[in-house]
This record gives sequence, C-alpha cells and structure tokens, in this order.
Amino acid sequence: MPETSRKGRGGTFPGTGRERQASAAAEGTPRSETTMLLEEVLRRENLKKAYNRVRSNKGAPGIDGMTVDDLGPYLKEHWPRRKEEIRNGTYQPQPVRRVDIPKPGGKGTRMLGIPTVLDRFIQQAILQVLTRSSIPTSVVLLMASGRDGALTTQ
Repeated sequence: MPETSRKGRGGTFPGTGRERQASAAAEGTPRSETTMLLEEVLRRENLKKAYNRVRSNKGAPGIDGMTVDDLGPYLKEHWPRRKEEIRNGTYQPQPVRRVDIPKPGGKGTRMLGIPTVLDRFIQQAILQVLTRSSIPTSVVLLMASGRDGALTTQ
C-alpha cells in the first residue's frame, strides 16, 4: 500500500489543504451530519444489532481466520481501540479472502470475496444506519464503492 494512501490525518493527504477540520463540537457549533451519523453507527444498540445479524448470517472466516464465534471475545478485548480508529478515520479494513466458487450449471467458476468477520460487523453497523437515514441511495452506493474514503474491503 502506498505510504500516502489513507494513513494519517483521517484519510486525507497531508499538505493538500484537505486535512480534517477541527471538530465542530469543540468550536461550539452544531455537529455535522456526518459526525451524527458516525455516532449513530457507534451507538451500543446499533452495534448489538449488527453483532447479532453477523452471528445469525454465520459465514466463512476472512483472511484473518476469525470465525463468528471468535468475534464476541475479540470485541471485548479490542473494541475500544477499533472504535477510536473508526472515529479518527484511521481504521483500515483487511483485504478480502478470495475464493473460487462454481457457477450454476457447472460452467466454470467465479471469484467470491469474503471480508473478515470484524469488517462484516462494521459494515453491518454502517448499513443499518445508512438505510434508515435520509441519505440518497446514490450517495450510499458511492460510499460503498470507496470513492470517498469510506470503509470498504479491497
């Protein structure tokens, strides 16, 4: 990964004039919609719902080998740090695990990308908030594609 990718300064390139602005809350102005959405994503009730959804969906482990049964103990130990990384814009999703699966009818295979269980948990928490929000679908799709530095798996 190039050194200037998303590391440091909340996902923007240093020295371009696009560094994160000081927190609006710290300046005494109303919080931005983005900040409010992020806080909604990180709300305990939303995270519980996302955790339960990921567990019920089961699924294969990602590149790190963590299973859905391993997620709870992992979050108990590591969630405070991961939560701060998300808040600060420094969280880096893991690469997806690529698996060849057969196409229907036995005509070859296709690649399937399997994100880590932790990334699926975070994605589910984001999805739950964005699908309830008034953000237009086109913006949600743009964010999901990673064109604006949102959480994606690559």
